[in-house]
Amino acid sequence: MKEATTIEGGLLTITRFFDAPSEKIWRAWTEPEQVKKWWGPKDFTAPSISIDLREGGKYLFCMRGKSSPEAPVQDFWSTGTYKEVVPAKKLVMTDSFADEKGNVVSSTHYGMEGFPMELEFSVIFEDVEGGRTLMTLRHKGLPEGMMGDLTAQGWNQSFDKLSDSLR
Repeated sequence: MKEATTIEGGLLTITRFFDAPSEKIWRAWTEPEQVKKWWGPKDFTAPSISIDLREGGKYLFCMRGKSSPEAPVQDFWSTGTYKEVVPAKKLVMTDSFADEKGNVVSSTHYGMEGFPMELEFSVIFEDVEGGRTLMTLRHKGLPEGMMGDLTAQGWNQSFDKLSDSLR
């Protein structure tokens, strides 16, 4: 298996290797102070991360940055419900745009068109030789075209930050 990013039929799949065991990558996804270190694309920060890590539990994440160079700094909130939690192995959760209170809002709230009200993503963690982890993200329901491509770019930039945060 190699690192790859594909978008096909509204499904974004990203496979990445990390130089850390799966338990450490798991904590990077599930401990708020760890998530704050990497959540959001390049030049974005994550000032608020709330996680209720259990099946049926919710998360509320904020990323802060600019959607374009000429735009003002803005907070972008997302929320969802954990559908499956298998420690150090797998996370499955819904994904929606939200306001700062965790209420689901349309993508138009943030000036974006074409996103469904709810998507789903899963993250699978596999230990590989040398104490490394192969992580596979599958983000379902993305719009075709530019917005899907921008989402892939955002995830990959976030994963670059995740890799840096593990050092």
